[in-house]
Parts: sequence; structure tokens; C-alpha cells
Amino acid sequence: MHRFNLTFSFVCLVWLSNASAQTDFKIDTLTQGLGVVWGMTFISDNELVFTERSGRAGLFNLKNKQVHWLSGLPKVHAQGQGGLLDVQIGPNFAQDSWVYFTYSRSSETQPAESATTLARAKLEGVSLTEWQDLLVTQSASQSTQHYGSRIAFDNQGHVFFGIGDRGKRENGQIFTNHAASMIRLKLDGRLPKDNPFIGNADYLDELWSVGHRNPQGLVYDLERDILWEIEHGPRGGDELNIVKKGQNYGWPDVSQGKEYWGPVAIGTRHKPGMIDPVKVYTPSIAPSSLMLYQGNAFPDWKGHLFAGALVLRHLNLIELNHKGEVIGEQRLLEDLNERIRALTQDKNGLIYLSTDSGKIMRLRP
Repeated sequence: MHRFNLTFSFVCLVWLSNASAQTDFKIDTLTQGLGVVWGMTFISDNELVFTERSGRAGLFNLKNKQVHWLSGLPKVHAQGQGGLLDVQIGPNFAQDSWVYFTYSRSSETQPAESATTLARAKLEGVSLTEWQDLLVTQSASQSTQHYGSRIAFDNQGHVFFGIGDRGKRENGQIFTNHAASMIRLKLDGRLPKDNPFIGNADYLDELWSVGHRNPQGLVYDLERDILWEIEHGPRGGDELNIVKKGQNYGWPDVSQGKEYWGPVAIGTRHKPGMIDPVKVYTPSIAPSSLMLYQGNAFPDWKGHLFAGALVLRHLNLIELNHKGEVIGEQRLLEDLNERIRALTQDKNGLIYLSTDSGKIMRLRP
């Protein structure tokens, strides 16, 4: 058990293009000295479960600022971009206590290889019990790049999670493995009968969409019935996508970015039969998360998206209209100069973010 104290707060004034007044907020550091906090989810009004990429997970109490480390985690392949990744409570958590995780798991036959894995466990106090690997994906590689992987639920009994191309571009258009794709399963890991590619020998049954480079933000917009996804492009070309059943998002045949070694386009910018992004970031911001703001603390932000940015170090506000069309963008917290990794919100609409420097912070009016 460790105790951390609030260290600082300051006031930021931000003018929003669709707001009638300035949005005045404070940001507080709630705790620091952690590792790379990759995912966060509330389990109660004052308790937050978080993951560290290094392979451990903690329970943070907002009232007393104490962290209790959870037991019951599996061995994690924490190399490069791999490790213990996202965490989300299941849609029926209050009744069944299931918490969902994605992590990189070593191959049993080839320990140098690892694959993105979806799992769940029951949370009992500070212990994880009944751990279940729901899908060890067919994405195993010795590469330690592009694992994805965020989790989202549609509240119709399905869980979605994304996987990157594992550093191999050709995986984007190879559909007999799970790399570079969005996966859809039932909450217990079973295969939904209405997945788009069932019975097609050229595709794995778990695939929901394909052609994604490295998705690291995912959220289901229940009001608009949209699955939002944000992913890393190469040098330029980060993408915000509306993910639709059975669609191909183009990577690497279609990209808005360029080669790392020179100003040379990767593929083409558009191609028939492949879905264009609804927003592109050039230069890349390196998006790390995605959250649909649904609270009341900041009414001018309600219904908009937020993404963390790793390279251009800010909190990215994506303004949407009622149809889900992007109408604006704001870049907040640039003065922090922090790599913002994970986002969540509490029942009152206060916004929580983690940084790669080991902090958990909060935005409040």
C-alpha cells in the first residue's frame, strides 16, 4: 500500500468555438510516481482501477489517495509497446463483477512471440479471480509493436477490441489472422452468429472490420449508434474512423501519411471499396485513447470526443454535431507537456487522465 498526495493544481481558460462563454477549469494531480498507466475505469464513485503497461494493476481510492495493488494477474509479455493494456468494467459489473482486460501474452510454444489477448476476471476486493482468456488472437509475432488495444461495449451483449498490424504492413490486408483488425465477441467470448465474415474462408470469424494500422482509441456512442475508433498513422495520417460492420479501412493500400524515411506517400489516399477516415491528423498527434464525454460538469463538451496525444502532448477535443460529423477541434493542456495516455470520466462528468510520467490527473470546473 502506498500513499500519494495531491501535488499541484492550476487554472486553464479555453475558448470553445461552439460555446457562448469561456470554459474555465482546473487540473489537479491526484497521484504520481506510477508507471505508464495504460488504462483506467471506475468501479465505484471513488475507486478507480488502472493498469500499468509493466504488468501490474492497482485500485486507486480518490478519497484517501491510496493505491492497493491487485493480485491474480497473469504473466504479461511487457516488451516494447506490449504489456498490460486496457481495462474496462463490463456492462453488468454491478451484478457480475466482471472486469475486462487486453494484454500481450507470450506464446506457449514460442516464448519470444506474443499476441494481443482479451481477458476478463472478477474483482473481489483487491483480488482478481476466475481469470479467463477469452481470445488469444492469431496475431503472434516477435515484433513488440502495434498491439492496439482498447475495449468497448455496445450494451447489446457484445465486446469490441482492436489489434494493430504488429509492425507488419502486409497484415492490413491479410484476413486469415487477427492483426490490423477490429474484433467483435459476445461478453463471454463466444462468437456472435451475425459477425460479417462467418463462413468466408478468406476471413476469420471474429473479425468485425479490417485494414487498421494501430487502433489505440475505441468507444461506443450509444446515442448515435456509432463505434468510434482512432489509430496511429505512419508519418502523418492519424485517423478518426466510424467503424462499420464488415468494412475495410485500407491500411496499407490507403493511407494519408508518408514513409518515415522520406516524403513518399504510402499507398494511395483513396480507393474504391475502402472507407475514408472522418478526420485526419497531419502531422501525427499519436492518439492514445478515445472518450465520448457524457457528463454534466462541462455542458459545452457534452457529446464530443476526447483523445490523448503522445507526440504532440495535449488533450485533443473533437467537436461533433448531433449527426456525429466532425465540426471542430481544440487542443487543451499543451502547457503540461505530458504524454496523455488514458482517459475516463466519473458520474459527475469530471475528466480523469493518465500520463506516461506516472500521474493520474483530474479536470474539474
